[in-house]
Amino acid sequence: MKGALGFIGVFLSVLSDTTNGQSTLPFACGNNSHLCMDYCEICPSFFGGPTMECLSFMFDSVCLQNFKKSMASLNNTEWCIWRNVSGLYSTLSYCTEEISDCLLIPWPNPLVEKTFVDIHAEFFKDCPTEELSDPPPSIIFALVITPICLIPIMVSLVVLKTKNGDGSS
Repeated sequence: MKGALGFIGVFLSVLSDTTNGQSTLPFACGNNSHLCMDYCEICPSFFGGPTMECLSFMFDSVCLQNFKKSMASLNNTEWCIWRNVSGLYSTLSYCTEEISDCLLIPWPNPLVEKTFVDIHAEFFKDCPTEELSDPPPSIIFALVITPICLIPIMVSLVVLKTKNGDGSS
């Protein structure tokens, strides 16, 4: 409800613009694009300025809503195939960056990180990972003990060769 009222308010304010396109915002907006000005006008109306609460609201109502709608159009078995979700993921990343830049809030920030962690927990938690794991202990033991055993043998051979006075191999 709050989001709908915000967007309706911005829409009406754009229609009744009497400032001839000049900004009346109490803070600087990232750039003068139409979309950016809309984002910047919502924050003072409901949050008193470009705060992290406003950024969170914008992420939820713009970026995450679109991402979740797009993910819902895929079968959940397709979520784990990167080529199916890479475009959606990139669009989400771009959306969070664009809104942060418009509100002059640094990107990335803890809210962006939390947003992506939450998305991974919701959509990608059951995907198999291809992360590397440690080899079994027997393999590690063999790889460690082999050079340790070879060092005394090599030292012994060098000592025997030099002790016999045989400089040639």
